[in-house]
Amino acid sequence: MFHYLYITRSPEVAAFVEQAGVTRLFVDLEIHGKVDRQGHLNTVISRHTMEDVTRVKSVLGVADLLVRLNPLHPGSRQEVDDAIEAGADIIMQPMFHTVEEVAEFGRYIDGRVRFMPLVETASALNQIGSISALNCVDEIHIGLNDLHLDLGLEFMFEPVASGLIEQSIETVSKPFGFGGVARVGQGDVPGELVMAEHVRLGSTGVILSRAFHAGADTVEALNDGFSFREELKKLMSERETLLSMDTDSLNAKHLEFQAGVKKILSKKL
Repeated sequence: MFHYLYITRSPEVAAFVEQAGVTRLFVDLEIHGKVDRQGHLNTVISRHTMEDVTRVKSVLGVADLLVRLNPLHPGSRQEVDDAIEAGADIIMQPMFHTVEEVAEFGRYIDGRVRFMPLVETASALNQIGSISALNCVDEIHIGLNDLHLDLGLEFMFEPVASGLIEQSIETVSKPFGFGGVARVGQGDVPGELVMAEHVRLGSTGVILSRAFHAGADTVEALNDGFSFREELKKLMSERETLLSMDTDSLNAKHLEFQAGVKKILSKKL
């Protein structure tokens, strides 16, 4: 199954996007160090709370609730316990550098819910095979935003275009997803070309990015100037078309993707 993830603290938005086809709601509790890493960028730094976990969980039917906690710190065990009690189905660990950090986080979870480490540092990417092999790990997501910064690159899709992600996932033994996606025909790199990379590489999940939902934080905003439901349906349809393509056709899409990334980089020089 391929998962579409949506980050929100709003129960109303969560219920609406689940009905539209989102399979994982994402409450983001990470704050430690995030302003230092991303404060200079045009990114959203969430201010979600543990109470939001409970509120979002209360409206969900079949969708999973994913909760991103802080990086490993002295209070991590309590944060894990609190998130599970609040209703998390999946816990995400961000900003780690070693296999040992992931193993420790996994011991805190102790199999009570699913565990998804977020690979977003160069050292973590170098060890992704060993991380995925841990018994406590159920799946992996590769976070392109912080990863490209840690690698000293200019654009978040560079690690995909360069083949770095493709090379790294050869050692991965668990389901994995990566990055975010814009709408079909929209975004710095159009959503359909990003989705083609997910199909080509065998990904199992993507975050619906701010470029997809225009930063909407209400149901009204998700229907203001565009239809979230129709845009998600369009992306799903594009994915079905891509799944029917042969290897040569997907490789041709990959060349288009690389050209799109190269065009963005040329503007940054």
